[in-house]
Parts: sequence; structure tokens; C-alpha cells
Amino acid sequence: MTQPADSTRIAAAAMPRGLFVYLLFYGGMTVLAGVLAFKQVQLWPTDLAVESGIFAFLLLVVISSTIAQLYGEKLASRLVWWGFLPLAVSATLIWVVLSLPASPEMVEFRGGDLAAFETVLSQTPRIMMAGPAAYLVSLLLNVWIFSRLRGKGEGNTLGLMARGAIASALSQAIDSVIFVTLAFYGEFDITNLMIGQVIAKVVLSVVLVPFLIVGGVALAKRLDRTPAA
Repeated sequence: MTQPADSTRIAAAAMPRGLFVYLLFYGGMTVLAGVLAFKQVQLWPTDLAVESGIFAFLLLVVISSTIAQLYGEKLASRLVWWGFLPLAVSATLIWVVLSLPASPEMVEFRGGDLAAFETVLSQTPRIMMAGPAAYLVSLLLNVWIFSRLRGKGEGNTLGLMARGAIASALSQAIDSVIFVTLAFYGEFDITNLMIGQVIAKVVLSVVLVPFLIVGGVALAKRLDRTPAA
């Protein structure tokens, strides 16, 4: 009767605790990035504007880079592919919820809330296609560049920070080009929007990502050293 419990403990012990935590965190960020993207924020003290989903997306970059650093490039690349699963499930659930009629109470007393809810979650087919395409290419590129820059040695903290900044900056620039082109090309002149998004994302990649990766690697190592319950 104790075999299933023993098997569960053995399976849990086989996966490093840091990896387990980051896998859960990664799935949540893939979904949250699309929701946050509805709002654009201004990067102080500049006039650069960027869609808020970039903050969740940069965490995806940090997690995938951390996993590539500690557990290998192949596992990090597989994680990027599996990230489509929560994306697909969340998109399906959003479509179902938007298709179902709202309750009379919500329509009567909270009509403004209903309109805001539908505005935030409703996306055009082009944007729904552009997001996953940019996600896949940019994150796979980030993992590849980050791993190639590593070479054969472990490197030091400064090397880790430099690799993270370069890989993130290049992959995020490509992300902006893919997303803006697929989502808005032909609708209006996308030149200024694309330039602004590239600059903003490169700045964030250089300023934030190196420190977040160092912290992410340190946290994963600490979790891995924590004895299993």
C-alpha cells in the first residue's frame, strides 16, 4: 500500500527543487505576459513607452537562462516549447469565457466592469498569432545565444551577467520586430513603434536581466541544497 507514495517521493527527489519551482513559475509568466501587455508604461526618466507584458516576458528570459545555466541548454529549449501548453489552454479558456453570456446581475449593475473585462481579454487574430510566434523565436534564440557565449567553462559572475544581457537584448530586439510586424504591418506605419519597442526592451534587458539571472541562479542553487521534506 505504500508503493505509490514511495514512487511519488522518488520522482520528486529526482527533480532538483530549484528546477521544479522555476517550471511552475514559468507557466504562470507565459499566461500573465499576455494579460499585462494591454497597458503601455513609460520608462522613467525617458519618453520610451513599452507594453507592460515585457516585465513578465523578461522573467521568462531569466528563467530560461537560469535553467540553461544550471540544468542544460536542451532542457531550457524544451521548456520554451512546452510553454505553448499554458498559452494554448489559457487562450481556449478565455475564448470560452468570452463566448458565454454574462449574468444579468453583472450586466445591470457592473456594465462598465464587463466592458473593461472584454476589452482587455479580447484580441484580434493577428495579435493572437503574433504573440506566440514572437515568444517561440525570441526565447529559443535567447537560450541558444546564452549557451553559445558560455563556451566550455563555467565562467564567473560578470561573465554570467554579460551573457545574460547580450542574449536578452538580441532576443528581445528580434521579439519586437516579429511581434510588431505580424500584429500591425499594413495597419499603419510601424517604424516608430518598432524602434521605440526595440530600444525600450534592449534597455530593460541590459539594466535588469543581468542582475535577475545572477539572483535566479543563486536562488536555484539554494533551493537545490534544501533537504527534501
